[in-house]
Amino acid sequence: MELEPAAHGPVIAEVDMGADSFAPTVVRATVVQASTVFYDTPATLDKAERLLAKAAEHGAHLVVFPEAFVGGYPRGTNFGITMASRTAKGKEDFHKYHASAIDVPGPEVDRLAVMAGKYKVYLVMGVIERDGYTLYCTVLFFDSQGCYLGKHRKLVPTAMERSIWGFGDGSTTPVFETPIGKLGAVICWENRMPLLRTAMYAKGVEIYCAPTADPSKIWQASMTHIALEGGCFVLSANQFCRRKDYPPAPEYVFSGTEEDLTPDSIVCAGGSVIISPSGTVLAGPNYDEEAFISADLDLGEIAREKFGFDVVGHYSRPEVLSLIVRDHPTRPVTFTSTSEKTDGPR
Repeated sequence: MELEPAAHGPVIAEVDMGADSFAPTVVRATVVQASTVFYDTPATLDKAERLLAKAAEHGAHLVVFPEAFVGGYPRGTNFGITMASRTAKGKEDFHKYHASAIDVPGPEVDRLAVMAGKYKVYLVMGVIERDGYTLYCTVLFFDSQGCYLGKHRKLVPTAMERSIWGFGDGSTTPVFETPIGKLGAVICWENRMPLLRTAMYAKGVEIYCAPTADPSKIWQASMTHIALEGGCFVLSANQFCRRKDYPPAPEYVFSGTEEDLTPDSIVCAGGSVIISPSGTVLAGPNYDEEAFISADLDLGEIAREKFGFDVVGHYSRPEVLSLIVRDHPTRPVTFTSTSEKTDGPR
């Protein structure tokens, strides 16, 4: 179906996002709720561009896509894993999934940057990042000039995700200061990690993006709490998927439920939402279909809400409670350069 954004909030003046020197006080944000074209990254990027173009046509300054949109969220599959064993089919499934992931930097990142610049929007995109033979659940950031800003790697994959994704480190927990506000992202159940949230608040996040794979109703409570706790706008983006959005069995099997599913069965119901710093739901949640969830973000609301509660400011007690964040890269192997050349053993 063709996605159409719902109307929320006041009509705002056009902002020339081609000139980053202008900082709007009201930002039109759009969360995209749509499915990956699984195992087909070029087709997924084509779909992303169509959606981005439509969002920009309706005035979006910022567009946020779901967790693992490029590369795919392998919902329902177990990659043939049991304790101490991996099946031949599971290994082949991982081979195909690895091939669908993208290098960062790489040609797919370049294409996403071109899209952001073409449609003059800030873009937050969930991807599966390939670093050698390890995959990471990652969010990429782009500005409206078509520049790649950086990335966040998910710190802790959840449950079965740990069998296929690596762990991020503190070096990729950025908050970017942009003309549309301070922009950052925390992925799915990372949002339940209070210390990570606190680190984001300390970096001054104002537009807190929460790409997710969790369509549960209780997820909404977490998103509302974060908006209140952080005094920030929360934009949660999830995929809406039916069984037919994944390859058919036996190529792709939803373990334990495949026999109960029809092609139109909903396997991820979305629930994408935008919430203000006061805890007000501005748009969504949508559990019905692929959709745009759009709202106008009045950045002045951040100061109005933090007047009462600033979790890392006047409502903190650093002499009692404090946090240390190790934000340097961690590497399994470090090669030290030799400062003195030698001709051989001495």
